[in-house]
Amino acid sequence: MTRLGVGAGAKIMAHSISNIFRGEVERSDANREFYRRQAQILADELGNLKGSVMKAGQMLSLYGQYFLPEEAVEVLSSLQDDTAPVSWKVVQPVLERALGRKHMSELEIDETPIAAASLGQAHRARRKSDGLDLCIKIQYPGVADAIDSDIRTLSRLLIMTRLTPKGLDITPVFNEVREMLHREVDYESERRFTEAFAQRLATDSRFVVPKVIGDYSSDRVLTTTYEHGKHVRDVAVQSLNLERRNRLGAAFLELFLAEFFDWGMVQSDPHFGNYRIRLGENAAPDRIVLLDFGATRIFGRGFIDNYSEIVRGALEHDHDRIFRGARGIGIMQDGFPRSVVSAFAQMCEQIVEPFASVDDPRVPKQLRNADGAYCWGESDLPMRAGRVAAVSALTRHFRLPPREIVFLHRRLAGVFIMLATLHCELDSREMLQRTLARQAAPDAGDPAVDDR
Repeated sequence: MTRLGVGAGAKIMAHSISNIFRGEVERSDANREFYRRQAQILADELGNLKGSVMKAGQMLSLYGQYFLPEEAVEVLSSLQDDTAPVSWKVVQPVLERALGRKHMSELEIDETPIAAASLGQAHRARRKSDGLDLCIKIQYPGVADAIDSDIRTLSRLLIMTRLTPKGLDITPVFNEVREMLHREVDYESERRFTEAFAQRLATDSRFVVPKVIGDYSSDRVLTTTYEHGKHVRDVAVQSLNLERRNRLGAAFLELFLAEFFDWGMVQSDPHFGNYRIRLGENAAPDRIVLLDFGATRIFGRGFIDNYSEIVRGALEHDHDRIFRGARGIGIMQDGFPRSVVSAFAQMCEQIVEPFASVDDPRVPKQLRNADGAYCWGESDLPMRAGRVAAVSALTRHFRLPPREIVFLHRRLAGVFIMLATLHCELDSREMLQRTLARQAAPDAGDPAVDDR
């Protein structure tokens, strides 16, 4: 980290001196290339590391879209949480301390991991007494204790590389990243969320949630039943007919709407590794296997109600309603110029494009099929919305959005990518309207899970 910081300082000095002799256009091109190189150096270094530094770099890309150069966001977004596993000798002591000799003797554990990430890795196992297939998630030793120091180091590095705007206080960003990392290494909290999701979806045959095995779990180890399924990009899933793909996409979308609007409890990490598709056989329905609830967030009813107002306003093209909701969650303020409010409202209307009425002329014609359903796989909506958001960030009225927005929209982007990958063609307006109608009822929604 020290070497990276010193190297960045030297490059910044050389770049600044060179800019003195460049014209305006040449300077702009040079700045973009400089940002890209600096971010690539940072990403390359983080990619070689495990633990919270790597994970924090990934999370930084979420916030980065609001204040980092586009080139830097693009590079940081390339960080993937599928790093090489560590040796069994490294994680075995963690497992032995957590389970004890008796419980260890009850299991046959495959020492080759089935998945590895920056904070831990997973091993498949079998319980000898009944042959039950298990998945054991083991946290890397020392990860939890290093979070605070790793965040401080990454914060200094970001300042050294000059990727952040002058005068912008990024302390709240790193405080949120630190809090999120502490949640992700809290396996007891993840256990509670896994059990909560399992309970809520117990009667819904469209979903599978692993069962937690408490005897083999602790604050550093989480053991669940092993649930098989195929990756959404597997050729067997991609080859499904449109009707089956649409059912899967509709189930995934409905789950997100229930998580946020009804439960106030959202699994905010949309990584495809957290989902599997279990194909139905002999007329049985296809099912979505839900994995890894470590990134689950709780949303307060006040935030949900105000966000609902924004969505209702966007669907109805009611800018005043959008403003009231946005003011309620701290995005807008009284006194903002009408042009700023209007630009924000237009962006909100664009984001709800997949839920627009069939005859809405603002939806590009090529994104509707013959029946008027929205063609998710043909849409470039995230890019179009991103460009509008980038322009908004240039105004003096811009402020970093509430942290709830960042992680909610992280999952929302994941929903879009999932439905686009499945090439769904859905008219989902009624589904969203039914959800919003429940929010307007006096006893709307279930109380959010108390994650104490």
